[in-house]
Parts: sequence; C-alpha cells; structure tokens
Amino acid sequence: MTSEADAWRQWRQKREESVTAPYGPLALTATHWLEDHPEGRLPDIPGNWVADGRGVVLTATEADGLRVDRRPFHGKIRLVADGGPEAAARVSLGERRLVVLVREGVWGVRVYDPGAEARRAFRGIEATAYDPGWAVPGTFTAYDAQRTVRVGNAEGRTRGFGLAGELSFTLGGVERTLTVARQGEGPLWAVFADATSGDSSFRFRFLYVDAPDGEGRTTVDFNRAQLPPCAFTDHSLCPFPPPGNTLDVAVRAGERRPR
Repeated sequence: MTSEADAWRQWRQKREESVTAPYGPLALTATHWLEDHPEGRLPDIPGNWVADGRGVVLTATEADGLRVDRRPFHGKIRLVADGGPEAAARVSLGERRLVVLVREGVWGVRVYDPGAEARRAFRGIEATAYDPGWAVPGTFTAYDAQRTVRVGNAEGRTRGFGLAGELSFTLGGVERTLTVARQGEGPLWAVFADATSGDSSFRFRFLYVDAPDGEGRTTVDFNRAQLPPCAFTDHSLCPFPPPGNTLDVAVRAGERRPR
C-alpha cells in the first residue's frame, strides 16, 4: 500500500515533470493581446492576427512559415480558442506553439517555445518535506450561485474570478476559511497567501483539494500547496488571492519557490 508520504513524493515528481515539459509554464515566452496590436502584427510572430468578435482571423503567406493543424499554411482562417494542451495548439512556427485564448471577450495569442532560456536555467522547486500535520479535515459549503469577484493578476490586469463556495478547516487550533473555485463537480481550487508569502515562499500559491463528498467533507492538504505558473514565467495570467484568502498563519508546507 502506498503511504501518504510516498504519494506526495510521486506528486512532487509529476509536478516537476509538468513544469519542465516542452510546452509547460517554463516554455511560455509571451502573451500578446490583440487589442494592443490593432494593426494585426505581433512581435516576432509572422502573419496578421485580427480579432473579429467570433475568434481570431489569421492571414499568412507561405513564406511566413506557419503551420495549421501540422500542415504548411497560407491564406486566411478563423481560429477559436485552443481548448486542449498547449502541445496540441493548431498553429505552430517551427517548434513553437501559438496558442489562441480569450479572456472576458479579449482575444490573444500565447507563445510556447521549448527552447526558452527558462527551461534551460531551471534547477527545480524548493519544497518542504512531507508533514502529516498539514493535512487536515475540511468542509466545503457551496454558495447558492457562483459569485464573481474582481481580482488583479500577474500581468497587471484585473479580471473576474468565479467562486463556488467556502472551504473551512482548522489550523493551529483556529478555524479558518478560504473561498474556492470549482468546475462542475471536480476538485476545489484555492488561491491563497499566508504569513510566509513573499518571504520564505512565493508571494502566493495554489491549492487543489479533492472533490468533497455528499456532505461537503474533504481533506485540506497543504503539503500539496503549489507554485502558480507565474512563479516560472513573467507571461502568465495567474489570479491573485481573492479578498479574505490571506491566512494569518505561516503555512510551512508544500512548494516554496523555484530554486
């Protein structure tokens, strides 16, 4: 039987594999919002990229060297947001993947480059050794309807962040609460800071919690607190912790910062 400590070590290994993957967060070298480039020309990216309300219209010549669906492309095509993994993005330029995205009606293109300097320079993730004391019972209480709050994010913009409910748990003998997001019946997602943030750990972290049972019960395991993508790249869109999600306790568990 796999112990919790063994399962955590396996999780750590998979985390580093995902971060260092050819199209993982270390490979993200740019996020271009088309509204910032009304002429349709993106820095260091050939072709003409224009948002038309329903998607992104890409116009390119054969000399541009772009591929769509792995085939050389020339002409005009309307692209919608890529929904799959970055490696499967429809548009590519050599080894780079050009990922179409949309946020609150604003269209953009993200560039993932396996040859990014950040991938070559990466030396691992500093993390605290597993401690069962940081895995505590939790209770999820759903809101009657999703609530949206406006929060800043790592690129300096403010966007809506949908919250599904509250996750209550006890740390240090004190009951505490984090507001959490959730897609469907899946895991809970908390964006939080604590008394170590910006000091012995990154300025905030993510925490994914297993889907609660029918009575809202789950386990809040801070050993699996993880660095957000913006800890590895300046081009991420990570939301900051929503109001009330800064704990006044030092959470000395989980991932701390890149080495």
